[in-house]
Amino acid sequence: MSEVLLVIDMQPGFGHPESPWCTPGYDLCAERIGALAAGFAGRALFTRFVPPAEPSGAWLPYYQAWPFALDPAQSWLWELDPRFSGHPEVTGHRFAKWREAISHVPEDATLVICGVATDCCVLGTAIEAVDDGRHVRLVTDACAAGTQALHEAAITVMRDRAPMLTLTDTETELARLLED
Repeated sequence: MSEVLLVIDMQPGFGHPESPWCTPGYDLCAERIGALAAGFAGRALFTRFVPPAEPSGAWLPYYQAWPFALDPAQSWLWELDPRFSGHPEVTGHRFAKWREAISHVPEDATLVICGVATDCCVLGTAIEAVDDGRHVRLVTDACAAGTQALHEAAITVMRDRAPMLTLTDTETELARLLED
């Protein structure tokens, strides 16, 4: 069985201190993801959240509350963090990115998921993948959320998805890679 590192939304929109959506802990998360991505060489896929050109439905009031996200002058926020340039990537307008990633992941692959935000895009992607019958290992210390309480709450929700979704950490995943 193969394994794929699926890294969720490591972008300036969530890591730059001037972004309204800056996520505390992003830089530590990025450091750990850098180590994981190196170990998963050729088996890492990054996702990017990209706001839609024309929001519709429930997204209309969302973007009314967050108009900066649609400002063309802010488009740099939605690029992949330069630390991860060169890695394959997929983009999506939704919080969850499994629909965008699925065609890039072998059917028998276990997903090793990390990124931001634990309580939103990571949670949505992990749950969609599990719902699709995929095995997921969530690297909890390579994820971050708007607050530690939100991070822990999302981890609690995902912990209850075992055995389809299991929790792990960077050290354990790097040790696994050395065993292979």
